Amino acid sequence: MALARRSPASLLVIAAVLSVHGLLPAPAAATGKTGQLTVFWGRNKDEGSLREACDAGLYTAVIMSFLNVYGHGKYRLDLSGHPLAGIGDDIRHCQSMGITVSLSIGGFGGDYALPTNRSALDLADHLWFSYLGGRRRGVRRPFGRARLDGVDLFLERGRPAEHYDALARELARRKARGGKAPRLTATPRYAFPDRLAAPALSTGVFERIHVRFYDYPDCTAFIEDAWGRWTAAYPGSKIHLGLTASENASCYLHPKALWGITMPIVQKAANYGGVMLWDRYYDVVNVQDHYSSYIKNWA
Repeated sequence: MALARRSPASLLVIAAVLSVHGLLPAPAAATGKTGQLTVFWGRNKDEGSLREACDAGLYTAVIMSFLNVYGHGKYRLDLSGHPLAGIGDDIRHCQSMGITVSLSIGGFGGDYALPTNRSALDLADHLWFSYLGGRRRGVRRPFGRARLDGVDLFLERGRPAEHYDALARELARRKARGGKAPRLTATPRYAFPDRLAAPALSTGVFERIHVRFYDYPDCTAFIEDAWGRWTAAYPGSKIHLGLTASENASCYLHPKALWGITMPIVQKAANYGGVMLWDRYYDVVNVQDHYSSYIKNWA
């Protein structure tokens, strides 16, 4: 059943009718499932600690958000009031469970830009020595000995000509002791192409792309068409379906519509990677739908 030109409300009606008549289809065959569920953490102090998010047994990856000041010689990490003390231990705890922990740069608000190639290389140095696998005397590491697994691009401001492609290439070539390079991901808006992320994505060095099908007008009305564009454009990357866990957000997909209609469609793609959820706070407060507990079984 096609999703193109159907509103989110119509999807719910279709799902309800199919459910009543016992015709609600199962998602794609098990070969289409990856079991990968990524969540953003760090945007609300009331979401609980990073350790609690990992101990929930729901997520396979956590993205901390955001480093939202950079590009002008200054850097700022904004975790919405979460105390830095103890986060390093939480990161290592999560990693010991097989959960990858990355840092997202950009976000809503803040003051960030990469106007020159030099600013991109400086940001790569900052990320590498402060958060990733590098070590440099005199450089403060906010999370102590903990090493994050990767970096995510979440761009909401700037110009297409900014140098995120240079940043991506530079990070991709760096390797910590043992030869392990940072895992690079991006979280663009659903409209294809995302003009801010496109130059960086064209480098081909991104392991995962989380496409945000929420918070924008008509973001689920043409989901099948948009999904096809993203998966076809980046066959070397795993494409993840980005969803919101907030019932009040634009384009929230009810679990029935997600399970019966959306997941069978997106899992047809050879490079389907899983689901990304915005965010841990909304997932905690949305107790009525138990969103991530359902998605974990469908992803």
